[in-house]
Amino acid sequence: MLGPAIDAFGLLMEPMRLLALFGGMLAGLVFGILPGLGGVAAVSILLPFVYALDSYSGLAMLLGAVSVVYTSDTITSVLVGTPGSPASAPTAIEGHALAKQGRAAEAMGVAFIASAIGGIAGVLLLTLAIPIARPLVLLLGTAELFMLALVGLFYASSLVGSSRAKGLAAGVLGLALGTIGPAANAAEFRFTFGQAYLLDGLSLVVLALGMFGVAEVISMLARGGGIAHEPVKLVGWRDGFADAIKHRWLILRGSLIGVVGGMIPAVGATASTWVAYSHAVRSAKDRSRFGHGDERGIAAAEGANNATVIADLVPAMLFSVPGGPAAAIFLGALYIYRYYPGPRFVVDHADVMFLIIWSCAIGSVLGAIICFLLTPWIARLTAIRFGIVAAPLLLVMVLGSYQATYHIGDLFVLVLLGFLGWLMKRGGWPRAPALVGFVLAKPMEQNFWLAIQLHGWTWLTRPAVLVISLLIVVPVAIQLWRGLRELYRVRTGAAAARTAPDAQAAPPAPEEKASLTVSLVLGSLLSAIFAYALWQAVGFLPDARLLPLLAIVPGVALAVTALAQDVFVFKKTGARLAVTGDVGAELVQFTYLALLIAGVWTLGFFPATAVYLLGILFFVARMRAASAVVYAAALLAAAYELASLMNMRLPAGMLF
Repeated sequence: MLGPAIDAFGLLMEPMRLLALFGGMLAGLVFGILPGLGGVAAVSILLPFVYALDSYSGLAMLLGAVSVVYTSDTITSVLVGTPGSPASAPTAIEGHALAKQGRAAEAMGVAFIASAIGGIAGVLLLTLAIPIARPLVLLLGTAELFMLALVGLFYASSLVGSSRAKGLAAGVLGLALGTIGPAANAAEFRFTFGQAYLLDGLSLVVLALGMFGVAEVISMLARGGGIAHEPVKLVGWRDGFADAIKHRWLILRGSLIGVVGGMIPAVGATASTWVAYSHAVRSAKDRSRFGHGDERGIAAAEGANNATVIADLVPAMLFSVPGGPAAAIFLGALYIYRYYPGPRFVVDHADVMFLIIWSCAIGSVLGAIICFLLTPWIARLTAIRFGIVAAPLLLVMVLGSYQATYHIGDLFVLVLLGFLGWLMKRGGWPRAPALVGFVLAKPMEQNFWLAIQLHGWTWLTRPAVLVISLLIVVPVAIQLWRGLRELYRVRTGAAAARTAPDAQAAPPAPEEKASLTVSLVLGSLLSAIFAYALWQAVGFLPDARLLPLLAIVPGVALAVTALAQDVFVFKKTGARLAVTGDVGAELVQFTYLALLIAGVWTLGFFPATAVYLLGILFFVARMRAASAVVYAAALLAAAYELASLMNMRLPAGMLF
């Protein structure tokens, strides 16, 4: 293996191939920063150029873009709380919380270093694992793949938020949203409500931008000021470097999880990142800071998702089964160059395989270094009045959503999912599990159906399935035991408490009242939605209702449980249903956003967007008239150029 590795390195070092690699890295860095575009858009835009390049240069260019996306999307995740890709959700949760504390540079510093270490570790571990990857993957059948995806969803749903019921309900909600559209194994369309737009299902880009991006931007627009509550501490790279050194073993363990998750089809970056994040939570002695800004969550997640970038290509090269959308496009590039992946690909094209590894390694390390050097300047954005930053962000979100299917329905769904994400954020319901459930819906449905077709329900007794299921059963059993023990302690202490003087719980703060009010509304809404979906699902064809029922039946129970918990807290605390000024201001911003989408539908993209941008710049960013007009014009010109580059025909409006 050493000879082909050295030969591949020499091939990559030729000037034109290095230039192609750096060009791909530049595209990946830019598109990683822009929310909603990410690696798939970057690789899609670069794909036409492979026809003009030799195979080594073309593949290096694509891999340069893919290898840095998970590094540069940290910027948006930390500063805005919008994950540039689904796998960056843990970074958005922990990093954005640190940014609000004025520690944005530290958060990005540890993320960039973890990304570089994850890339290096991924290359080393992948090189050593290639000889055993093929028999390892062959040992896993459809039943085992389904259980692995279920484990990933369980961990993503149960480790974020204060209520396990709300987390699991959010996870199965995402799973149910993923079943909208055509059934994978039956001639039937599900939950389309007679709308042609829904025949292909919902877009992952629209869901991610709506539930995370729109919800966060609307909240910060209503609040005003900068991203951070306090002035940003421009600590440069020192604190992040110290955090990375301190948690080096955690980063390496996260990288290993990412490599394993990437090599297994249908698991991918999203699930493996959450497994790494859950490992960081479970291995920590003090878990109180998780969800409120903890660098350990960033270190594990960034190490995992960057390592997965390389490992995702293993099933693509061995079995023509891409680990993710970007890997699928890369697989198409291999076909263009007449490389046909399969079990003998590693032997027949060792030079190409090692060129892939070298390209990812160099791209990961150099991309992290570039972002790392820019950290002190990038962190300054948190001190800028957010309206100035929100204007281009919202513009990119609208473009990123519309490029999913080039249908105006994408924009309406963006607002609806944004409102749902805002309700979840305000009500204390975790949003990340919904994103994970949506990503895993398609592979879970396919593997669930195949497992039943091949083995009936006896697949539940397969040894590997039983072993994998222990990853869920054991934590649940431990949690139940702890809950029963705590309940016993509370009951034994209740008798003594009755003899105490009139001790009353302190009234909740206004923010908590608002959160409880929104949570009650959301719990009632989701209970009704799940109940209606159950009524619809029972009428589907048998093969079409397998996964919907698997998601909706527990969804009804979990939503009702979460609602009952909120009602109990409501009665216990004596809180009143109230809406604070912050909530009202955010609802006003949502109204403006809805009017923007309605304007795009009726008047066209540019007239409606121009009015909306000027409104933000005048009334939120408080810019001077001349400056606002110039800035808005520049943004619209940039949007036009971006749309032209992506061959995107923007809506002209019903009236025109």
